[in-house]
Amino acid sequence: MSWFNIWGFIFVAAIMVPNIVFAVKCKNGFVNNWSNKYVEIAEQIGRFGCLGFMIINIPGTCYGWINNEFFVLYLITDFILTAAYCAVWVVCFKKPGLFRSLALSILPSILFLASGILIRSVLLIVSAVIFAPCHILISYKNTVK
Repeated sequence: MSWFNIWGFIFVAAIMVPNIVFAVKCKNGFVNNWSNKYVEIAEQIGRFGCLGFMIINIPGTCYGWINNEFFVLYLITDFILTAAYCAVWVVCFKKPGLFRSLALSILPSILFLASGILIRSVLLIVSAVIFAPCHILISYKNTVK
């Protein structure tokens, strides 16, 4: 397996598109109503780890797909999760609420964790385990007042 995962790059790029569009169109679109410095720092560490390790495979920490069936499962799983994430953005773009917040935090969390497991990337799995609960908690706390 190469150090560069083109498929991971494609999936990361796809989930970044709606985030960039949202940031451009809604400059003040996100208000942080809940603050916990430790959870926020852990979330950012996990986020950048997930985004990086989806694309970069560090030798000795990423063992690749067990066989071709796992590669196909990786592609199908990542495609479905990425498509679902983008669909939620499209449908709920101007509809803030608990569903949108949780869907947009749970779907990428599952995407990163499933990808890490299927590609057998230790660093991606660790990053996803750090990112997921922090991201979901922050999304939940910022939605429920």
